[in-house]
Amino acid sequence: MLAAAPPRTYRTPTSLSSSSSSPSAARKLATPSSSAAAPATNNTRALIVKCCAVSPSSQNPKPSPNLLQNVAKTIAGVTTVSLVLNLSNFPALIGSGGGNSGGGGGGGGGGGDGSSGGFWRRLFGPQLVANADEAQSPEWDSHGLPANIVVQLNKLSGFKKYKVSEILFFDRRRWSTVGTEDSFFEMVSLRPGGVYTKAQLQKELETLANCGMFEKVDLEGKTNPDGTLSVTISFTESTWQSADKFRCINVGLMAQSKPIEMDPDMTDKEKMEYFRNQEKDYKRRIDRARPCLLPPPVQREVLLMLREQGKVSARLLQKIRDRVQKWYQDEGYACAQVVNFGNLNTKEVVCEVVEGDITQLVIQFQDKLGNFVEGNTQIPVVKRELPRQLRPGYVFNIEAGKQALRNINSLALFSNIEVNPRPDEKNEGGIIVEIKLKELEQKTAEVSTEWSIVPGRGGYPTLASLQPGGTVTFEHRNLKGLNRSILGSVTTSNFYNPQDDLAFKLEYVHPYLDGVYNPRNRALRVSCFNSRKLSPVFTGGPGADEVPPIWVDRAGMKANITENFNRQSKFTYGLVMEEITTRDERSHICSNGQRVLPSGGVSEDGPPTTLSGTGIDRVAFIQSNITRDNTKFVNGTIVGERNVFQVDQGLGIGSKFPFFNRHQLTLTRFFQLKEVEEGAGKPPPPVLVLHGHYGGCVGDLPSYDAFTLGGPYSVRGYNMGEIGAARQILELAAELRIPVKGTHVYAFAEHGNDLGSSKDVKGNPTEVYRRVGHGLSYGVGVKLGLVRAEYAVDHNSGTGSVFFRFGERF
Repeated sequence: MLAAAPPRTYRTPTSLSSSSSSPSAARKLATPSSSAAAPATNNTRALIVKCCAVSPSSQNPKPSPNLLQNVAKTIAGVTTVSLVLNLSNFPALIGSGGGNSGGGGGGGGGGGDGSSGGFWRRLFGPQLVANADEAQSPEWDSHGLPANIVVQLNKLSGFKKYKVSEILFFDRRRWSTVGTEDSFFEMVSLRPGGVYTKAQLQKELETLANCGMFEKVDLEGKTNPDGTLSVTISFTESTWQSADKFRCINVGLMAQSKPIEMDPDMTDKEKMEYFRNQEKDYKRRIDRARPCLLPPPVQREVLLMLREQGKVSARLLQKIRDRVQKWYQDEGYACAQVVNFGNLNTKEVVCEVVEGDITQLVIQFQDKLGNFVEGNTQIPVVKRELPRQLRPGYVFNIEAGKQALRNINSLALFSNIEVNPRPDEKNEGGIIVEIKLKELEQKTAEVSTEWSIVPGRGGYPTLASLQPGGTVTFEHRNLKGLNRSILGSVTTSNFYNPQDDLAFKLEYVHPYLDGVYNPRNRALRVSCFNSRKLSPVFTGGPGADEVPPIWVDRAGMKANITENFNRQSKFTYGLVMEEITTRDERSHICSNGQRVLPSGGVSEDGPPTTLSGTGIDRVAFIQSNITRDNTKFVNGTIVGERNVFQVDQGLGIGSKFPFFNRHQLTLTRFFQLKEVEEGAGKPPPPVLVLHGHYGGCVGDLPSYDAFTLGGPYSVRGYNMGEIGAARQILELAAELRIPVKGTHVYAFAEHGNDLGSSKDVKGNPTEVYRRVGHGLSYGVGVKLGLVRAEYAVDHNSGTGSVFFRFGERF
């Protein structure tokens, strides 16, 4: 007879649309929708996680109040033992009434944050809160009875409003009072200080008795001298037989089985056959279900809990639910919920989980007002940036959503990005991932100006000596919706005579060189340019006379292909053709560096400025660069490692047929010195930075391409090139960063050395301009927003200076 009874199950509340078996195979409780939300990453780019309940009423039928009585009468004709056992277990199958099977509901709580006891509030909250708040009034009546006597609920007056001063929960099995931290305590809507009628108290007791958690539950009052009542709720927790197996399954997206009404006129034999069929249906259901993502170590941990506990109880099931959901939350599965425990009163407990399977990916474009519009960007451009874990067929993970935000943001095409998972109403238990995008303007232009004052006649500035300069920048992005763009900029320090130092750059960027559907991520860049920079090669050493500056103009074109291996690591290779012209401070072409004579005159017999000796070089070479970047941010501080290797290979094309191999290797390590909790507002860890840079050249080497030592991005505390110019260099640096009140202070030490190769540069500019060729510096600094304020000591001269720099050193 017992074998014919349906499988013992308990269904927990969930915040997702979840699959369910027939009510005779598993109990399903109607609960309020809950949601789990992730804060927006910033004002314009947000990851929104909101998993809401969508459960059709047809799949959540309300049980008939007479069903239990009909079942009891039917089974009563078999044996008295069967009547007791089945009565104590049936309520869990139909969602109402008390009994053993219902007790499993206590442990099975699901949804939300999985916090201890919160399940009961979510499970019974709507009904109980309504009961407790129904027609409450601050006015109350004294009980009018002698003090310190126990009063049964049915002995209270139906015309009075009783004030409850204290509520106790008494566990009959443990023969002790339950503390407020117990999950059973939080399911009660009554609160100390509340005012309730007899009808409200009776309704509270009825709800507790019908919830399916207790074998028995009573409510009684004790009179207090001040006219209030102390309420004691005594209960016996439901339990099942011990289990030695645990199974976790994913029941998301499973087809819903429609409940079959049990005819009250069925014979006993027909009813038992009905129960057997329901048991077979449930077994087939769990056999069809997919294994859940819960790893074996966690499953073994749960199995150990079952074996140590002995009998399965409501509290134990809650602990199992909390442990399972904690793993899902910790791993980023924000929409996963434990929805049911099945096979209770067997040797195997089945934990049913709706994990949040992605059924659909929707990409939508919005205008500035938030209206949906047809976007200019082609959908494949966005889709190729999405991680595989965000595609249909995978379980939604919040980390995959964050990765999608970062990848789409790197396109620089959108002003606002949202990743919003929501329940799929057509596929219960499924998730639709919505990506909402607001596009930037395709065409933009900017003008930035600066005014400088130059000395007029007599050395004094005049109104006419105001010299306007600035930069004009324009951009046409996302051509044909394929993220192709044209960018240009023109810069001069004097708009009146722009020919003196006009610099420009025009660049065309063509991503997805192999096609937008090809997973290989290569981009073509073609640019033409003209730039002017002050050469650090022709710089005096400490204490030397001022050296007349040499300007290096570069004009030419460059074409390269960049292949991105991931978001930070890439390989670039291409061809560079340029004309290099060296000029003095009067913009005249000069073939040699200059020196100031003791008489005050200027001598032009310094080191040669170009390879050709004419002041003008033309050269073509192949340039390649590979970057391996594994850095990340921990609470705003960068940690990890970064390696960069660059090679310039001359082709023997140009002035004096230059053939050379110039190579550089940079290694940087950011060591996290202390483990910290990651999250918004959390303090960053202290970091030790170790940095090494090597540069070398074999073959022809013009002076303007010599490696220089000294400066804010070489050896701090020295001017650009103040240590020396060489064919080979080695730089070593160490920096200790300590977080302090929203920023960080740091101490550093750096060393640069020419490895004795300064003499191998044509004309030996290091010796000519009285530079040492090696140098050490150390100091301290503080980061103020984007500015680095540093005090650095030049070890060669023994003097210290204060510097203000923008950006990062490493």
